[in-house]
Amino acid sequence: LASTGKLDHTGKPLKGIADHFRPSSPMFPDKVSAKILLSTVTTVASLFALAYASYEYGALPVLLWYLNPYFFVNAWLVLYTWLQHTDPSIPHYGEGEWTWVKGALSTIDRPYGIFDFFHHRIGSTHVVHHLFHEMPWYNAAEATEAVKAFLEPKGLYNYDPTPVWKATWKIAKTCHYVDGNEGIQYFRSLEDVPLSKDRKKTE
Repeated sequence: LASTGKLDHTGKPLKGIADHFRPSSPMFPDKVSAKILLSTVTTVASLFALAYASYEYGALPVLLWYLNPYFFVNAWLVLYTWLQHTDPSIPHYGEGEWTWVKGALSTIDRPYGIFDFFHHRIGSTHVVHHLFHEMPWYNAAEATEAVKAFLEPKGLYNYDPTPVWKATWKIAKTCHYVDGNEGIQYFRSLEDVPLSKDRKKTE
């Protein structure tokens, strides 16, 4: 497994510089070193290609034909990822409470309409993806039914049938912060925090 950010791939506290670009980074086990190297080399090559395209054709065409679509795709990816991992019902575990299984179940399946087809159901089968991340996408729907049948009676399967556009608004309005990083925390809303002017009215 890769690092969670605080720990290295063996589960020990991270030491030294941890990054996503060096094959020797403590974040990753040796078995993925070749993949990390390939990723870094192709990233650098892409940057050189963009610099060359900017020199050859000008910065404006590169902005219009590469950076604008890049920003759009990444905005969509961030939105999708946010919806997969954010909901008022999803717990956040402190160091004493967290386990791999609890962390894996801290996600939520949602219906994404036609986008389920385009994205191979990664949003509506995301719980099973967390549990079995190397499973091919074409088995995820069947596996989700099995996992749901096992977890749902125990109250451990997270699913929200709210249409995605309504869910986006609900999350934006209610999931702003957690009180701390100890124990089990749930998202709180800034709308629940009294404003200074409201406090003055009650004093």
